[in-house]
Amino acid sequence: MSDITPPPSWLSKYAKAEWRAVLPVLIERRILTPADLGSLTSYCVATGRVRELEIRNRAEFDLKLVRAQDAAMKTARQLAAELGLTPVSRNRPAVRDNDTAEDDDNPLNVS
Repeated sequence: MSDITPPPSWLSKYAKAEWRAVLPVLIERRILTPADLGSLTSYCVATGRVRELEIRNRAEFDLKLVRAQDAAMKTARQLAAELGLTPVSRNRPAVRDNDTAEDDDNPLNVS
């Protein structure tokens, strides 16, 4: 799919990497709609934050950073489940309205 929505420019490099990794999967599974972009963005921010805090913790261990990282991991896990990115959530039935074979290849194409 060459017409995949790019990540928001303001995301961190780790959040952008996660966006690029999961968006094609979500589009392929046809479970993502334009209304879900906020959740996807929040998931990517949380996942990026986990990585950034891990790097900072390795450089200078700080209990506050550990707590912040733990909170980011919980948020990322919750959002991943909502987006169908966890093993359990992938096994739940998907709900789609008006799903036809004539749909665009990219359900985020709102033009």
